[in-house]
Amino acid sequence: MNRIDRVSAILIQLQSKKVVKAQEIADRFSISLRTVYRDIKALEESGVPLSGEAGVGYSIMEGYRLPPIMFTREEAIAFLTAEKMVEKLTDPSSVQQFQSAMYKIRSVLRYAEKDLLDDMSAYIEVVENPYLPAESKPLHLQAILKSIAGKEVLDIGYFANHNQQYSNREVEPVGIYYQGSYWYMIAYCRLRKDYRSFRTDRISYINITGNHFEKQHPSLKSFLTKMKQEKEMHTIVIEVEKSVLKYFGDQKFYNGFVSQKEVGDKVEMTFVTASLMGFTKFFLLFGEYAEIISPPELKELLKKNIAAISKKLSA
Repeated sequence: MNRIDRVSAILIQLQSKKVVKAQEIADRFSISLRTVYRDIKALEESGVPLSGEAGVGYSIMEGYRLPPIMFTREEAIAFLTAEKMVEKLTDPSSVQQFQSAMYKIRSVLRYAEKDLLDDMSAYIEVVENPYLPAESKPLHLQAILKSIAGKEVLDIGYFANHNQQYSNREVEPVGIYYQGSYWYMIAYCRLRKDYRSFRTDRISYINITGNHFEKQHPSLKSFLTKMKQEKEMHTIVIEVEKSVLKYFGDQKFYNGFVSQKEVGDKVEMTFVTASLMGFTKFFLLFGEYAEIISPPELKELLKKNIAAISKKLSA
């Protein structure tokens, strides 16, 4: 990217939020802080009303706006890709809001880009996994996001799968995240007086109470980092005959696939998982064509599984 394009992009970034740190700009464009300072100075000399404070960041005077932004072909296609993902991975309310935003985006595109999106639409699809049950339950994503923005307490009905119990709760939402085909909400539960993770499709109803909470909760990122650290992760190494690799499909990713390398006529595969027992179930699908390198505990678990199956078959 040449300097003119970069300075223009920095100006757009400065308009994207109230305060932008120099390090954020440096990280985005892979440039030094010294280069950032030079680019900011160039913007100031061109008449852009900027204010900056050491250790805080840069901001543009309220009311200053660029003329309508023209998107590139690549940016337009990225929006189309996101639209396809929103349609399949979120709920009807989120789809409706995103489609409304897409109309606004399309309205500022040149005719060539508008035609491009119409043509490219047929070449991008997000296909549901045929091996997972189709879900049509409401996900409540927009209601949760609205309550987060307004710091409003939510009244929810929730079915906890681990103890098969239903309860009514008031919660203070922190954020939502997507993992393993499901959406989750992290929230402070007033019933349990602690933070909890709620799978949104198990929320039977959700009401924004209108009651506001003042507590400043930790960030969603800090919760996700803590959850990752609390899980005991296991590194698994196996060798598999090349002929069966084609049958793995996406299942290897669901079971923590990390990397693979050829070892003679076999392939050595590395996985990282929180559940050795879960991995044994996966391994049984192709076990006759594979060998466990490590850890030894996985072999023991597998022996117990096979023994239990043999006992059932001989009964």
